[in-house]
Formats: sequence, structure tokens, C-alpha cells
Amino acid sequence: MDYDYIIIGAGSAGCTLAYRLSENPAHRVLLIEAGGKDWRPEIHIPAAYSRLHHTPMDWAYSTVPQPGVNNRMMHQPRGKALGGSSSTNCMAYVRGNKLDYDEWAELGNRGWSYEEVLPYFIKSENNEQIHNEFHGQGGPLNVTKSQHYVTPLGEAFIQACESKGIPRTDDFNGAEQIGAGFFQFTIKNGKRGSTSSTFLKQAKNRPNLRILSNTHTRKIIIQDQKAVGVEVQKGKNIRNIYAHKEIILSAGSFGSPHILMLSGIGNQDHLSDVGIDPIHHLPGVGQNLQDHLILGLCSTTDQPVSFNTKETLGNLLTYLFSKKGPFSASPLEACAFYKTDPSLDRPDMQLHFAPAHGSDMHDHTSFPRDHDGYSILPTLIRPKSVGEITLKSSDPFEYPNINPKYFSHPEDLEIMMRGVRMALELFKTEAFAPFIDKISMPEKYDTDEDLLNHIMDKVETCYHPVGTCKMGHDEMAVVDDELNVRGIANLRVADASIMPTIISGNTNAPTIMIAEKAADFIISKKSIPLQAEKSI
Repeated sequence: MDYDYIIIGAGSAGCTLAYRLSENPAHRVLLIEAGGKDWRPEIHIPAAYSRLHHTPMDWAYSTVPQPGVNNRMMHQPRGKALGGSSSTNCMAYVRGNKLDYDEWAELGNRGWSYEEVLPYFIKSENNEQIHNEFHGQGGPLNVTKSQHYVTPLGEAFIQACESKGIPRTDDFNGAEQIGAGFFQFTIKNGKRGSTSSTFLKQAKNRPNLRILSNTHTRKIIIQDQKAVGVEVQKGKNIRNIYAHKEIILSAGSFGSPHILMLSGIGNQDHLSDVGIDPIHHLPGVGQNLQDHLILGLCSTTDQPVSFNTKETLGNLLTYLFSKKGPFSASPLEACAFYKTDPSLDRPDMQLHFAPAHGSDMHDHTSFPRDHDGYSILPTLIRPKSVGEITLKSSDPFEYPNINPKYFSHPEDLEIMMRGVRMALELFKTEAFAPFIDKISMPEKYDTDEDLLNHIMDKVETCYHPVGTCKMGHDEMAVVDDELNVRGIANLRVADASIMPTIISGNTNAPTIMIAEKAADFIISKKSIPLQAEKSI
């Protein structure tokens, strides 16, 4: 069977696109996902998300050795199931800073200023608590503050931030991003609200939408500089499927450039080197990789107030029967955005706060179950280091080389050090006095050398890779401002890879916004009026 639209990747963007494109019963839509169905209970139990790493639900990518962090090869989790990374993330709903989007527009991307993208955030949203001009009600994506389980530690964190000059806020996604407050989450009635359990659930029974899971996309079929179909593999069966209107690539910041290059679209010299016949020279494919780095600092407490000691049969039964208790909440609780330099135009540091502690945030077995603790996690949200994705070979099942080049720009390490020092100051505030036992990680923190060693040993990705199919009009741009792949007809990219610069915060909500805007382009064939050329 042929289709009008083929969407590659059923993640945060792909599920959103499938929902919007299939609203019109005349559209025949195919959604292809390399992973399986989102069946594991840990996906839907908010507190269990860390148990999804290194499972069949995780692509479990790894970087090449990173000179900036003691040559470590760093785990890069990506969701491999319906819902993609929205089925495996920590469910934080954060949009970033207004100036992030205005910067995209200033780079020449028409229609992407904050004022122009805000309606697409609102369109998706059903915010339970906040009813104002910045938020929406009635959208598929439920957004809420944690209601069924809150520890006293989150409030202590917010008060500690206030004592250090970071104001309290009730909404990072409203009039002002700077501040400390409780997170908003994509959770509904104590269950994760991935794009699969929200957008796709409402669309999957439509007769004009077909979903192929466990189906690997080998390449896009290009004829006469036009995308006409996809070559897919399920098990040992390889076949071609054709699209009459468009193919939309939503495989993420690792998957989308990988598939483009396998299809012969990318830097022609690199493609030739790995045995792929170049079809279209587009040197920016795989370049411009940007990511947020996060680092845990932990304290133990002698009070039974954290998640560490809450994994009990009683709490599990409470969750199963009422969807309440600690299992109903994300292991994150609060957050702060602030500037490490007052002269900056927007925050460059985010402090995640988790009422739990462990030695490795990617490994749930590192979180002790016999005593309580909490973590402050400085997060570098305006990194200047830029990396790349390249192919190892022409084998569609061989993972690409992922090289974020962490800390290749020296200012990134300086800013992370400032964030670490702020976290240590917060531990010592009066607000945490009733809860602090001792700082348990890092073990040594008295000197800059101690802090540097901790960063080198423990800093990790915050799961926010973006930018590898960037939007723009320069020679390294991969898509234009309507997300069309430059030089190839009927092919778009719509996911976090199109971000020209990384946003100042968690990336799931912006990725959904990108898909909403892409759907509008596709359905209405909108063209943004060309701006008159300025005389020089």
C-alpha cells in the first residue's frame, strides 16, 4: 500500500505529527518506529524511569572517547519504543527562554520568534493548574505539577535558592524563566504522559493511520532529487514503501542525520569514504551537535523523606490501586534557572533538584535503598562546545560515531564550575539545615582541583542532543525555515535536530512544538512571506 505521508520515528515529534496529519481522514499516514510498543510498566510509572536505561527501550548509544572528560565514552540514552524519548525521560515540561526563539529568528529563520512559536506550545497543552495567556487547556498533552507526592526537600531547595538571590517562581514557562520553583510534568493521573500515551493513543484507531513498530528504516529512496519512499527492514524482510506527498524524518538528533547520510544526503567526501554513493551534497548533515551536561552533587539525610527508601511493597500497592504515593511522581521535584554572570541576556545555568541520591544517574542500581538523600544537579544550558555525528560504515544497523566534543570550548567548564560552587553553597543554607547529614558526593570538595576531578569523573549528558540537521540559510543549514531538506523535494526533518542553537532548558516540550509547527506547514502548505531585501 502507498501512503500520502510517511513519518520516520515515533518519538516526541513523530507521534505528534501522526496525530495532526491523520486528523484529516483523506490523508493516508504511515508511522514507522524502529522500537517496539511502549508495553513495559516502567514506562508508565513516573518514578521508574531510570530503570529504562540499558534496556530494549533504550538505543543505548555511546560517544567516542571525549578528551574533555578524561577520554570517557559517555552513555547517550535515547528512547526506542513508541513515544521515543518521551517514553523514557524524566517528564519535565520546560520550554526554554523567549530569547532562544528570537535568536532563531534573528539567524534568518522566519516564523520562529517566541511570539510566533508560543501558539504551538499552547496548542498541545492541557495545563491543569495555570490558566493564562502563556498556557493552554484542552490539548492532548497534560501538564501538571506533582500532586500525589511531594517531599519537603523541594521546598527546602526553593528556599535555599531564595537565600542566594534566585527568586521564587510558580512558572518557568510564563512571563519570566529565571527563578526557583517546582517542576511541571507531562503526567496525568499518576501516569506518564508520553506522546504515545497522549497524541498517538487518540489517533491510533483512525483507519487512515498505520503504525509499523519494530521496523528499521534503512534509507530514504531518492529519485531525481525527490523523496519518493523508504526502504525498511523488519526481521529479515526488506521492502520499499512509497509516499505520494511527503516523507517526514523525525528520528531525532542521532537518527535523522544517520538516515540522511545512509540515503546519500550529506558531505559527499565523507559519504564516499564509507562506501555510500552521494546523491546530494549537504555538508551540514550531522554537524552542529549541541547538548546539555549535568552533574550530580549529593547529600545524605537522616530523615526518611527521599525516594531512596520509598521502593516498598506498600508504596507499590498504593500506586497500583490509587495511582498515588511516591511511584506517581517523577524523581525530579524542583528546579532553578539563573545567570552565572549578571551581564548575560538569559540564564546559562539550570539546577535540577532530585529528592534522591546515587553515584550514577544513568544506573538505578547506584541509588542506595537503605538510607535517604537528595541531589542538586548543575546543568550547563548554554554550551558553546559543538560536535558532530559521522558514519562508521554504510551498514544501516551500525551506530554512527557520536562526538559531542564536550568541554572543547573552555568557557563551558568555567560555567560548570560556577554551577558546582553554587550547589555547594545551597547545601550549606539554613533551609537545608534540618535535612543535611553530610555531603556524600563529591567526597572531596574543598579545592578547585577537587571540583574539577568530580566534573571529569561524573559529568553526564542531560539527554538533550540537538542541532544535527540545523535550520537556516547558510551553507551548513540542512533544512529551511519550513523544515524542507534543502535541495530534495518532498522531504522534511521535524525534530530536535533542526534547532540551530540549543534552547535554555529541557528539550521535550520544544520538540513537540516543532512537530506542531511542521504539521501546520505540511497541512496548509503555508509559506511565510519573504521579507523585503534591505538596501545597503
